[in-house]
Amino acid sequence: MDNLEDLIGVRVELLAVRMQQKGWRLACAESCTGGLLAKSCTDVAGSSRWFECAYVTYSNEAKSAMLDVPPELLEANGAVSVEVAQAMVKGVLDKAGVDVGVSITGIAGPGGGTPEKPVGTVCFGFAAKGRDIELSREVFRGDRNRIRQQSVLFALDKLLKIKDSVSE
Repeated sequence: MDNLEDLIGVRVELLAVRMQQKGWRLACAESCTGGLLAKSCTDVAGSSRWFECAYVTYSNEAKSAMLDVPPELLEANGAVSVEVAQAMVKGVLDKAGVDVGVSITGIAGPGGGTPEKPVGTVCFGFAAKGRDIELSREVFRGDRNRIRQQSVLFALDKLLKIKDSVSE
C-alpha cells in the first residue's frame, strides 16, 4: 500500500478510533494543504463525533483575522515558519475550544521557494490541552499534490503519537 491517499485513510481511521475512545475533539488550521487534512478527517463516517472544525487560512490576512496571528510575526518570519505555525495552532485551540489542534503552513509549489525555504518546506504546530506546543519543520519532495499529501500524512502520524498527552 504505497498510495498516499490509502495511507492517509488508514491513519484517519486510527485517529478516529483513538479520539473517540478518549472523548477528544480535533480542530485544524491549514494553509498550503487547503483543507486536505479536514477533508481527509471528514471522509470517515461518524467524524462529527471527534472532528470539530477547520480554518483554511491561505492568506496572511486570513491567518490574522481568523486565528489572531500577529501581522508583525508574519512580517518578521514569513508565513512559512515554525513561529507562525505555533501562533496558528494557539489560535485553533483558543477559537475552537478543542482538546487537540494542528496547524500546517508551507510551500507546496511549484513556485514560491527560496534557498532558505525551498518548495516542499512545511511547518507544523501540534497542541494538546495542558501540554507544550510541539513544532516541526519538514521538507517534502514531489509535485504540489504529493507535497500536500505528504504534509497531511505527517500531521496524522504526529497526531497519533501525541494523542495520549492531553491532560484530562
